[in-house]
Amino acid sequence: MPTSRTYGDACATARALDVVGERWALLVVRELLLGPQRFSDVRRALPGASSNLVTDRLRELEGRGVVTRRTLPPPAGSTVYELTAWGRELEPIVLALGAWAVNVPLPEPATLGATSVLLFLRGSARPRGSACYRVELDSRVWTVRTEPGRLTVEPGEPAAPDAVVRTDPVTLNALLENPAGFDAAIADGRVEIEGSKKAVRKLLREHA
Repeated sequence: MPTSRTYGDACATARALDVVGERWALLVVRELLLGPQRFSDVRRALPGASSNLVTDRLRELEGRGVVTRRTLPPPAGSTVYELTAWGRELEPIVLALGAWAVNVPLPEPATLGATSVLLFLRGSARPRGSACYRVELDSRVWTVRTEPGRLTVEPGEPAAPDAVVRTDPVTLNALLENPAGFDAAIADGRVEIEGSKKAVRKLLREHA
């Protein structure tokens, strides 16, 4: 059930942890950094958390003013959760935590979600041209757009992509680390491409 525990400490750090310090809370925030998500999307992205726990964290974050929910207009009509303006101010904090933890050993077993890989791509990309991609990771669709010096990611279908990429987060992460494996990944079926392979190859190579 939702918790209202507090450190009872006037320090701003303690008060921040009163808001986002519960287990899974910052990972819920992470999943919303790229845009609105349905409950089912957040739940699927956090396989180690029960449905009730994810519900509790979302309810707490909403109650604290970090997250809001709204109903999409027809024909979708589904309810989505998204960060408030105040909640979006957590983005550099979450990304800095990730950078700080780069030397922390990986847990075993470990999962790797679509949001984590796409945040890495967005943060490391140094594109020199403009293109639009439909990226499908584990049956979820994302729009990735590049323009000189900037890459954006948002959930949902693009209008007219230059290329379509279907793969899984682990494979995409591996290709970002070693783009030379692109042709082999296509050959063995780990990656499916529609449209311009050249554009996809360029996307994989244009990151720091």
